[in-house]
Amino acid sequence: MSHRLEPLVIRHTHRLPLPTGPSGQGDVAARQFDAVLMSAGFKLSADLLAHLSGLSEGTVVDTAVRTLPTIREMVGDHVRHNVYFIDFPANVPDTFDFWMRCIAQALADDDARAGTLVQLQSGVVDLLTLPSYGNYRHTYADMLAAHDELIAAAGDRLTVLHLGGTADDEVSALYLALAGSSTPLGEDGLSDLGVLAGHCVDGPQPEAIPVRENRAVVNEARLSAGSGLLLDTVTDVLRLACAVSGGDVTLQEPTRFRTVPRPVRRALLAGLDSVVAAAPAKLADVAAHREPWKRLGERLHPHEYPQWPHAAEVFAVARGERTVRSLDSRVEELLSTRDVTAAAELLKSAPGKLLRSLDRLLRTAPTQEEREAVVSAVEQVVSDVAGRVVLSVREHLHNRAEQTGGRRVFVNRLGRAWVTDDTRPHLAPAERKRLIAAFDAELGRRLPSPERVLVDPDVLDVALPLSGRATGAGLGVLPRGSVTPVAGELLRFFVYWKQAEQRTDFDLSAVMLDARYRTVSWLSYTSLARFEGEHSGDITEAPDGASEFINLRLGAVRSTFIVPQVNIFAGEGFEEVEESFFGFILREVEQKGRPFEPATVRMKSELRGPGRVALPLAFRRGRGGKWTAKWLHLYLKGTPSANRIEGNRVTVATLLRGIVERDHINVRYVTDLMAGGGTTVTLWDGETIPEGPVTYIGLERPDGLHPDSRIITPENLRDLIPD
Repeated sequence: MSHRLEPLVIRHTHRLPLPTGPSGQGDVAARQFDAVLMSAGFKLSADLLAHLSGLSEGTVVDTAVRTLPTIREMVGDHVRHNVYFIDFPANVPDTFDFWMRCIAQALADDDARAGTLVQLQSGVVDLLTLPSYGNYRHTYADMLAAHDELIAAAGDRLTVLHLGGTADDEVSALYLALAGSSTPLGEDGLSDLGVLAGHCVDGPQPEAIPVRENRAVVNEARLSAGSGLLLDTVTDVLRLACAVSGGDVTLQEPTRFRTVPRPVRRALLAGLDSVVAAAPAKLADVAAHREPWKRLGERLHPHEYPQWPHAAEVFAVARGERTVRSLDSRVEELLSTRDVTAAAELLKSAPGKLLRSLDRLLRTAPTQEEREAVVSAVEQVVSDVAGRVVLSVREHLHNRAEQTGGRRVFVNRLGRAWVTDDTRPHLAPAERKRLIAAFDAELGRRLPSPERVLVDPDVLDVALPLSGRATGAGLGVLPRGSVTPVAGELLRFFVYWKQAEQRTDFDLSAVMLDARYRTVSWLSYTSLARFEGEHSGDITEAPDGASEFINLRLGAVRSTFIVPQVNIFAGEGFEEVEESFFGFILREVEQKGRPFEPATVRMKSELRGPGRVALPLAFRRGRGGKWTAKWLHLYLKGTPSANRIEGNRVTVATLLRGIVERDHINVRYVTDLMAGGGTTVTLWDGETIPEGPVTYIGLERPDGLHPDSRIITPENLRDLIPD
C-alpha cells in the first residue's frame, strides 16, 4: 500500500499503520517525534513508541515527516493564525474608540483623506474604505513575538496515536467499516470511501452495504474495475449514474448527467434490466425521481439496446407513457378516505415506511380501534426495520409533546435549520408508551451482550450518530445533540477561512442569552470588548487565509447560554471557499501562549454547509456554575450579504431553545439497555485499567487496554447502533 492512504487511517481511527523498515536504535528520534506531537496535543502510545524505538533512525524520521502534516491539519495547525490586535486578548480597545482611531489614521493618509472627509460630511463612514481597517497591520512573526510561551497544564488535550496493524490490514478494515456503516456518512466520509473503494475493489467486501449512497460509491469503483455491480433497486442504478457524472448520490441536489462511454451505458442499462426483470414491481420506485430518470434517459439512449427491454420500461414510466402505481400513492388514496387500518396494513410490506409514517397515522386515526391497529402493525414488523430508523422514531416519540402548540425545529440532511409553529394534535399517551416499550425491547434484543462494558462518564450524554450528516468532519467533533462537559477558565472560539476567487469576509460572533433565551450581550466586530471577553478584530478579506477569535472568561459570563456563530458578511459561501473551519480552545489564565495553541484545541470542525450563518455548538451554564457544550451543526439561510449577529439573534434563540430542550438518543440509553439485559456496565474512574478484555466506550481510547478489547470512541460510535 502506498503511503497516500495513511492519512485516511490516521484521521478515522487515530492509529498509525505499522511502520516498517530496518531495525536500529530509533529511540532518540522516537522520543523527539513524541515531543513534537505533544506540541500539537497528540502523543504516541506506549506500544507505538516502543515499536518505533526498535527501528532505524531514518525510518522513524521518515514516519514522522509523513505523519505530522496529517496531525497538524486535524487540529487546524497547518495554517498560520494571525490576529488583527497583535497582543489579543490583552489591550483590545473599545469599539467606538477603535473606529475613531481608524478614521483619524485615514485623515492622516494623503490618499484616503478626501474620500473620508466626504463620508464624514454625509454622516456615514464605510469602515471598509479606511486603510487601517480589516487587514493585518503586522506580520505573523511580529504577532508571535508579542506573546509568551504556552505553559503546559494537566488539562490540555492529549490525543493518543495508537499502533495499528499492517498498512493493508488497516486500509481494508477502514474500508469495510465505512462501506458497511449502518448510518449515512457525511460528505467527507463518502469522499474517503470512494478512495478506499477504488483501492479495495479486489479485496474483502462487507457482508452488506445497508446505506444506499455508500453502495453507489462502492458501485462506481466496481464499475471502473469491471467488477459486478451491487444492485437491487432501480434507484441504485440512478445513484450510480449520479456518481459516474460527479453528482450527488444522495439525490438531494440535481445532477447534470454527462455523456458516458458506451461500456458504461451498457453496464447501467444491463443492471437496470436485471433489477426490473427480477422484480417488475420495483418500477413503482421510478415516480419518486421522475425528472432525473428522464434526463438520464437522454444520455443512455435505451432505444439503441433492444436486448434490455426491461430497462426501457423504466424510462417509459418516467415519461408517463406507462403508469405504475407506487406504494405511496396507494397509501395516500386510503388516507384520503380515512381508512387508516387499511393504510397501516398496506405499509406492513414496507416496514421502514410504516415507522416513518407512524405519527401521521396515529394523528389521522379517528377511533381507538384504528389506533390499536396501527400500533399492532408496528409491533408485528418492527423486527424488520433498520436499527437507526427504530432509534430515530423512538427519539421522536420520546420528544413528542402531549400538548398542542409550541414551536417545531426542522433540520434537513444538509444541516439547514428552520422553525415553525407546531399545529399537530397530540398523540395519546397510552400509544406512545406502548410503542416506546416495543422499540426498547426490540433494540435491547439486537444489542450484543458483552461480559463487561467499561464506560467513560463523559461519553454518556453523547448522541448516537443516526446520520453522518449530523456531524461535521474534524477533530473532537460529536454528533448533533451531544452534551459534553467543559472545564477551564478561558473559552476561546476561532474561525479560519481562505477565499478561492473573490473577496470573502467571515465574521465570528458570540451571543450571550439568559435562561429564558433573551439576549444579554454579544461579542463581534461591532462589540469588541465586554466585561466577560474580547474579540480579536475584524478581518475583511482572506486571499492568504484569515482568522478571528473570541476570548471569554467563563467565571465572568453573566448569561446562561453562549452561542458562537460564523456570519458570512460578503463573498463566497462555506462550500465555495478554499478552506474554512471553526473550533474552540480551553485553557487556564496562567497558561498565556499564542492566540492559537494546538495543544489546547478541544474541537476543530470543517465549515461545509448551506446557508450564510453557521451555528456549530452552544455552551450552557448548569448547576454550580458548571458549563457544558451542546453540539448543533446547524446552518441558517441568512441573507446574500451583510449577515450580522444583530440581525439573527431572535432566530438563533428560537433554534437554540428547540435543540436544547430536545432529548437525543445517546450512549447512556444504549448502556442502560445493555445493563438491563444482564451485561455488567462499569463507569471508568479514569485511571484503573482492567486486566482482561472489555468493551470500552469513551471519548478517547486509554493506553494499556487488553488487545482483545472492543473499543468504541467517537470515530466509530456508529458501531453502537444495532443493525
